[in-house]
Amino acid sequence: MAEHNTTAEPQHGEQPTVIVTEGRSGSSGGTWLIGIVLLIALVAGVMIFSRTSGSEAAKDNAIANAAGQVGDAAQKAGNAAQDAADNLQK
Repeated sequence: MAEHNTTAEPQHGEQPTVIVTEGRSGSSGGTWLIGIVLLIALVAGVMIFSRTSGSEAAKDNAIANAAGQVGDAAQKAGNAAQDAADNLQK
């Protein structure tokens, strides 16, 4: 900590007055430590969130792909039934 002394000039017969002020001369190490810990926590949170989002997207894509395959299979079954009906009428 920095210390600064100021002496006031005494008037006739008065004692001198000394004023001592103390102030900080920069950041403390604790402030830097807290900042680093918060930064690490932020980075870890972003990484966890991005991994979770990626797995959700992959799951959604797999479900959409499966639904598309079911739709294709239903179309083929419908075409086969139509062909069988057409063959019976001949």
